[in-house]
Amino acid sequence: MCNGHSTFSNKVYLGNTELDELFVSLDSFKTSYYGGLRNIEFGGFGNEYANGAFHAHLHFSKPSNLFIATYQQSEFFEFKGQNVASESKMYLSTKQGQFDNFLLEFKSLNSSKSGVAELIRT
Repeated sequence: MCNGHSTFSNKVYLGNTELDELFVSLDSFKTSYYGGLRNIEFGGFGNEYANGAFHAHLHFSKPSNLFIATYQQSEFFEFKGQNVASESKMYLSTKQGQFDNFLLEFKSLNSSKSGVAELIRT
């Protein structure tokens, strides 16, 4: 995730169909230009879960203005004798056109070698 000021990436485990299901859901969500809400959750927070977590809250609060808040946690690792994880809370806003472009990139993630879908912040 990149909000134009900071970048944070993490890995989470997904089921075989979760990316495709999320794409269908987001493709439908994009028609909720005003008042649409969508939460995305992958993985779990805490050291008892494997490999990290990603949670996002998407909100079309004004026509074609999309606001996104994320909370991400990396895999836990040993640091100075403690089991810790890196964490990030990020916020961005974007327009409908950028979200449409993101969905096109997102749809190809399963077959893409780069594994990147970028959502441009406005």
